[in-house]
Parts: sequence; C-alpha cells; structure tokens
Amino acid sequence: MIDLLVAGGGPAGLATAIHAALHGMEAVVIEPRPGPVDKACGEGVMPGGVRSLAALGVRPAGHALRGIRYVDGPHRAEAEFREGTGLGVRRTVLSAALARRAAELGVRVVPGKVGDVRQGADAVSAAGLRARWLVAADGLRSPVRRALGLELPDRRPRRFGQRRHYRMPPWSDFVEVHWSGGGEAYVTPVAEDLVGVAVLSTARRPYDTHLGHFPELAARLGGGTAVSTVRGAGPLRQRVRCRVAGRVLLVGDAAGYVDALTGEGVSLALASAEAAVRCLRAGRPGAYERAWRRLSRRHRLMTEALVRVGCRPDTARLVVPAAARMPPVFAAAVHALQ
Repeated sequence: MIDLLVAGGGPAGLATAIHAALHGMEAVVIEPRPGPVDKACGEGVMPGGVRSLAALGVRPAGHALRGIRYVDGPHRAEAEFREGTGLGVRRTVLSAALARRAAELGVRVVPGKVGDVRQGADAVSAAGLRARWLVAADGLRSPVRRALGLELPDRRPRRFGQRRHYRMPPWSDFVEVHWSGGGEAYVTPVAEDLVGVAVLSTARRPYDTHLGHFPELAARLGGGTAVSTVRGAGPLRQRVRCRVAGRVLLVGDAAGYVDALTGEGVSLALASAEAAVRCLRAGRPGAYERAWRRLSRRHRLMTEALVRVGCRPDTARLVVPAAARMPPVFAAAVHALQ
C-alpha cells in the first residue's frame, strides 16, 4: 500500500512528498496541471524558508533578498534580515526545482484530480489509489477541504491579490511593500532582470487601476516591460475548522490562510509540510493540529494586525510613518517574520 497520497503538486505538496521520501515513505502526488505549477504569488521566500528548502536539497535560482522595506510617499522604513538572506524566486522556477528533487527521490506524480475521498479504519482512497494517509495541499480554495466540510464562514472584508512581472533590473535587494489608502503593492526582485509586483486590496479592480494608486512605483515600472499576464487569487483569507480529519491532513494554503501581506506563504507551506510528515512518522497524526497552530501563530497574529489596519484608509496611512519613527520596533517585527 502507498504510504502517502498528496493532493496538489505545488510547493507545499512537493515538499510534503520530499519529506516523506527522505524518511523512507512511498509518496505519490496527484496533480491535474502539467509542468511547473504557477499561481498568483508574491514570490518572496523568507530566510527560514530558504533554510527549509536547503534541508530538502533544493536550491532554486533567484535573487537574494536582504530585508523588507515599507514605502508610502516620502516615508520609508526598512530592516535587514538578521538570520541569512531571503530569496526572490519565480513560482515556476521554485516548482520546477522541487519537482526535480522529488523525482530524484522516486516520488511519482500522477496526472488527474483527487475527486471523492473515502476513508476507512486503516486507509484512504482517492483518484483510484489507496494509501495509509492523504495530505491535501491543493491550495487556497482546496477542493478536498471543502468536500470534508472543514471550511468556516468569514464575514470580514475580502481581500484579493493580482501579480505581474516586469523585465527590468531590480532597483533594490529588499522586498518593498508600498502602502496606500486603497491597498498595498508588494515588489519582489526574482532574477537579475525581472521584478514581480503583486497588488493586494479589498477592491476588485483591474491591475493597472490598482497600480495607479502608487504613482511613484508606476513611474518606475514604466522603464520596464510587462512580460507576464496578470494572475489573480482570492479571497485570500480562508478560515478552517481543523487541519486533521481522520486520515487526511491539510498542508500549505489549504490549512488556512490570513493574507499575503507579510510574504510568509511559502515558508509556512514548507514548515507545515515538514510538521505533517513528522507527525505521521511518529504515528501521531492528531498532533499535527497543535504543531500547525504553534508554527503559524506568530505569523497569524502579525498578519491579522496589519490587515486590520490596512483595510481602513484612515489607519493604513499611519503604518509607514509610524514604522519610520520607530526603527527598532520595525526591525523586531521583520526579525520575527524570519
């Protein structure tokens, strides 16, 4: 019998399969889309995530990141990472690097959709396959999570993200978060000649309309060439009842999501993948819920606080001036996100 089925061939799913293979488990990934999986993503990996990738034997090409900078008109606040560098990396490049490593370890990737999930006392069946466990790493709008009835309603303002790339040399080794009363723009250098720009907002407007709220950034991007189509994602916030349902564990965005503002999505996906496999190996799948809450707690608290402030135009304008007046506090916040 297969030890572990993984629904989803993105970073969270492939990292889960790699961890399983490294521990001698047979892992099979089910993914409907061929080739490297792309999606709307800020594409910044925090230093902790870079270390997690290295532990898996994965070192994708990208652009080294020194820290985080907040920008709002004349106001600036920045802090360097204290524990190594981050990495700006195209989502497709990251997915391809993880897929290569998984293949080296003998992980099979089966084309198809998971469909119905059936559980028994000692096995779970999906996509015509039977395994001891199933990890759902099928993204923000996880079909497996929905089918298992694990979603919770959310009455807060819904936020959405859109991303596009520009062919131009990066002007900074920092991730820049530009603030306005209407949302944020998240700028990440992902190669020596490529910059990714994601816009986040409660308003559902065309990408260029959003970009118009950041005139300084828009003027700078005018010196480059848009080289990718706009990809969108949302609603970003996803509330989840629990992350363990019988023989099914939720990993990555499927496990619940707050917002992309702090840029920890990939790092948390990698950490949750490792935690899920560790709990399965120990024969304690129920311990994963507590492990997930522990590893994501700081991120959830900080991101929730920032989003609450950012969703109100009157308070959003206070974020960067306040951070600029208190460099040690901003540096401590950046350090906490590593």
